[in-house]
Amino acid sequence: MYAIVNIAGQQFKVAKDQYIFVHRLQGDEGASIEFDNVLLAADGSNIKVGADALNGAKVSAKIVSHLKGDKVIVFKKKRRKGYKKRNGHRQQFTKIEITGISL
Repeated sequence: MYAIVNIAGQQFKVAKDQYIFVHRLQGDEGASIEFDNVLLAADGSNIKVGADALNGAKVSAKIVSHLKGDKVIVFKKKRRKGYKKRNGHRQQFTKIEITGISL
């Protein structure tokens, strides 16, 4: 069984006991959270699709840890003008474990 769920503005295909990295969520490590914006749920050949979201469907998860992603270097330059700017960014993520999908 799997579901497509909207988490923090992004869509993820999730299954039970799967670990995924999402943008930073509020909550402590070890806390349980539920996502009710389920767009599609499939169990074998039985597929349910909502017009916007499925009514009564929920995906429950547990926050495993908060962490930072790899550093991305942003480098800007204009040739022959002496303009160079170097900047870095590390996105903050939350690692969650999908504990169940209910319809």
